[in-house]
Amino acid sequence: MPEPAFTVADLGGTTLRIACYDAASGTVDDIRRTPTEGLDRHPGAPVPDLQARVTEQLAGLAAEAVARHRSRALAVAFAGPVTSDGRVVTAPTVWGTRGEPLPLRLLLEERLGLPVVVVNDLTAAVWRYVDDMSDQPFCLITVSSGIGSKVYRAGEVLLDPEGHGGELGHWTCDTTSQAPLCDCGGRGHLGGIASGRGMLAAARRAGLADPAGYARSGLAPAAPDPALLDNPTLVAAVRHGDAFATAVLRGGLAHLASAITSVFTSIGVRRFVLMGGFALAVGPRYAQLLTEELERLGCFGLGTEEIRRMVVLGEPDDDHGLIGAGRLLAARSSSRQAVTVS
Repeated sequence: MPEPAFTVADLGGTTLRIACYDAASGTVDDIRRTPTEGLDRHPGAPVPDLQARVTEQLAGLAAEAVARHRSRALAVAFAGPVTSDGRVVTAPTVWGTRGEPLPLRLLLEERLGLPVVVVNDLTAAVWRYVDDMSDQPFCLITVSSGIGSKVYRAGEVLLDPEGHGGELGHWTCDTTSQAPLCDCGGRGHLGGIASGRGMLAAARRAGLADPAGYARSGLAPAAPDPALLDNPTLVAAVRHGDAFATAVLRGGLAHLASAITSVFTSIGVRRFVLMGGFALAVGPRYAQLLTEELERLGCFGLGTEEIRRMVVLGEPDDDHGLIGAGRLLAARSSSRQAVTVS
């Protein structure tokens, strides 16, 4: 009997991806990407309006994909905390401030007429790496339009039923009155400082504050006006060792390294897998700079060589949530478990 096909979706602050997951091969195909109809495309729109836009977009595209794939179920990896019954608690990178919880699983099941799993995107992505890590605990961190994290330990992702846990991006790491705003409306959160959006804003501020230094950097030829700087230009400059761009990135990485040391010292996780569009675009240089910050801070009880083995890059693609959601759904389908996870 052939393995079933499942439709999987990964809804982030910037991009919505929908694909077909093949349970036999553990791979995805028919990957289709479209800009998310959320905060990024409609800045300033009311939260209920953005929730309606995103739900309608996801439901419509998922219905088309389910028909193409002849799917038995749908799994959605969502960029925000999700409860065990599939309610999205909040989604700062998708619709900004908190708003009312969105019963996304229920809405999709009513619309599509088939079982639906809705999980946090990092919760889904974890399952892509579980086999690779065996039983070794690890923390998966994504650095893209925001920052998220999840810890895997003893066969499970550490979360409570209301979806709390794994939100390092909303740790307040800068308590000054002028700290950058986060998409959630809070000030000084790690995600507002060290995410791809946060680092771009920091580079623009640095360029405006030090025009002479900016003019000498590798950023200026592509964006003479710092206000017009974009992420690809910033990433390219860091990859080529530009001193100005690297100094900006180090500023954000100092906060991320501090967050990592807190996870290590509190629960003893010693392996951190980095993914997300911004971190993976910078590539090995990102892991190198982050490790240098970890060495500078120190990790209580660990030597230099042990610290240097803590950080690794994830697979160089953006399929983490899709593959992880598919693996989770396939496992639960084969074991006849209820398809409600957080």
